[in-house]
This record gives sequence, C-alpha cells and structure tokens, in this order.
Amino acid sequence: MKKVFSFIWEIAKIVVISLLIVVPIRYFIFQPFFVKGQSMEPTFENGDYLIIDEISYKFRAPQRGEVIVFKYPEDPSQRYIKRIVGLPGETIEIKNGKILIFEDNQEQILNESDYLSGNSIFVNYPRTSLSPDEYFALGDNRGSTWWGVVPRANIIGRVFLRAWPFTALTKIEAPSY
Repeated sequence: MKKVFSFIWEIAKIVVISLLIVVPIRYFIFQPFFVKGQSMEPTFENGDYLIIDEISYKFRAPQRGEVIVFKYPEDPSQRYIKRIVGLPGETIEIKNGKILIFEDNQEQILNESDYLSGNSIFVNYPRTSLSPDEYFALGDNRGSTWWGVVPRANIIGRVFLRAWPFTALTKIEAPSY
C-alpha cells in the first residue's frame, strides 16, 4: 500500500511541476493559433497551426511586414490574423493596386512582391492617417477580407512559427523592404 501512495505522490509532483512550467509559457509567452479562412493566402492556408510570440512586443514595437494576431475591437474573444503595412504616424492610401505610404512629405510605394502574387486584387482605400498607437494591417489575399486600422492595444503578438502542417514547419520572418 505504501508503494502505491509513493507512486501516486511522484505522479502528482510531476503533474504540478509540469503545470508550473507549461501554463506560464502558454499564457504569457507563446500561444497557439489556427488559421481560419483564406485571408492570408498564399502565406498561410486554412487550418495552418501557428505559434504566436506574445512577448516580443513588450520590448519593441511591431514592424512593417510582420504578421500579427489581434483582437477584434467589437468582440475581443475573436482573433484575426493580418500583415502590418502601415506604422504609427504614417498616412496610408491604396490606389490603382498600390499601397502608398506618406511620411515627412515623402511618398513611398510599398513593394510586396516577396509575399504577394502578381495577380493580387486591390480595392482602393482612402488616405488614412495613423495615430501614434495605430497600425494599418491587411490580409495577403487582397481579394478576401480587408481590415485597416488596428489599435496597438488590440495586438496580441506576432506569428513566430508555422507548426502544422509539419511538412511546412517554418520560422516566420518579416520581409525586408
């Protein structure tokens, strides 16, 4: 009988130690995310399993080109995945199939050829100025769900790793512009 209690006590200790390690990592550092829909194709497919890095943005600001997961402002239980194309303080306009970025009286056309196919569909979007705590985000499938302005407070984190399908296991990096 003593051996049974000793065995149960050892199992209980292992479970408690495992929970003390896994739970903080899951809730404060990395979070799983399943892609639903086609808004990020061709980068991510419906059903992809991603790992979201929740800690990086506590030490630095989100960067252009990073894929983020954020809370839907009208229903914080809903999560969306999009790519940052506009940064705080910039003015963004989408016109004739081009994303125009205005900053300090200079205009730049965003080159997205690294992650968009040449036949992407664009809808014009009026000139929008971003406040110091706003980002402009779009899905990679421009013919699908549009987004726009995302408040910094709603950003959960950046996509760090595609974990499934296993054949597509990849660390996700932001493109250089």
